[in-house]
Amino acid sequence: MKHRIVVLGAGYAGAYVAGILARRLSPADTEITVVNAVPDFVQRMRLHQLATGQHIEAPKLADVFAGTGIRLRVARVTAVDPERQVVTVADAEGGDELGYDTLLYALGSHGADHAVPGAAEHAFDVAARPSALRLRERLDGLGRRGEGGRVLVVGDGLTGIETATEIVESRPGLSVTLVARGELGARLSAGARRHLRQACDRLGVTVLERTSVEAVEATRVLCADGTALASDATVWTAGFAVGPVAAAGGLEVTENGQIVVDRTMRSVSHPNVYAIGDSAYAIGDNGRPLPMSCASAGHTGRQAVEAIVGRLAGRKIAITRLVYAYNHISLGRRDGILQTIDDEGRAKPRYRGGRNPARIKAGILKMSLWATSHPTFGMPKRRHRLATAPDATAERPIGRREGGRVAA
Repeated sequence: MKHRIVVLGAGYAGAYVAGILARRLSPADTEITVVNAVPDFVQRMRLHQLATGQHIEAPKLADVFAGTGIRLRVARVTAVDPERQVVTVADAEGGDELGYDTLLYALGSHGADHAVPGAAEHAFDVAARPSALRLRERLDGLGRRGEGGRVLVVGDGLTGIETATEIVESRPGLSVTLVARGELGARLSAGARRHLRQACDRLGVTVLERTSVEAVEATRVLCADGTALASDATVWTAGFAVGPVAAAGGLEVTENGQIVVDRTMRSVSHPNVYAIGDSAYAIGDNGRPLPMSCASAGHTGRQAVEAIVGRLAGRKIAITRLVYAYNHISLGRRDGILQTIDDEGRAKPRYRGGRNPARIKAGILKMSLWATSHPTFGMPKRRHRLATAPDATAERPIGRREGGRVAA
């Protein structure tokens, strides 16, 4: 009987890792099924651009996985039962259960409203394609009115900064305000903060610092200091959270729902479950949790591949790097910031700003799409056969590190 690998989610992490597993494991011994709620690959890092009206490619997952032997199931994941080793999914035809021997959890994250009254009902976000398209429709409507409109972007993290600058550059008739809880760009170096402020001034983004939003209404937001800010479209970018499926299934998770994993991305509570990307609470090489990001998706995905292949094939597990070294921030299409990060997670004094960082960010986006669309490219053609009696579901302690590898 073949070893059943089920991958939940086909975002940057899940789609890439599923393809690499298909390349490295023999189809005579394994079958790989990918479950995704929509039939297309969503370029989440470009959803703020989609919202402003730009054309963003969305390759069909059936085409992405064509010729790989991967089975695609377009359905929503509604439950995970790690004791029975089944996943419950639902589609237009009803519900179903999929059994697995190894589960790779890559369902990612979604926008978090932090229980702020009215945020879920009245605010837009760019954390998913449907919500980005709804924001696009609203911005189109404001443009058709011919009198401009007021857009508030709440949250000054990287997503908020990129969203505010993209909207004001793409829709110059709109008035855009970025609401920051603290100092704008507080996690950047002093030079990068200056560059960010200059970019906002040049583009015409109004910045409100040290402002907390306590409620969102249809045409305004209410701040903690009693100020009411008029808004024709409020965009909520104040953080992300993980869905409740893993916690409800009994997996050990953090307070925000991330699955707690060991150094090989294996769940500490259920050893036949692996988590990658935003779904995983993984400790990086600097001893700090990896942030939710596309870079983290790549690093955790590569480590999970090595662990799954190693354990199933009875080989030593290669330990890959788990690092977070850069922040790439686009400020519209022609400006950007490249900020290096030290081992303590702090911004280094030196940074790069201007057109070159913008080109680098565009190149990263292009490369990420290509790698996802060609998930088996560039990997060794040799496919590992499973060990005679692989103990893939038993708890196995990680051995001592030897020459960059760990005994399985």
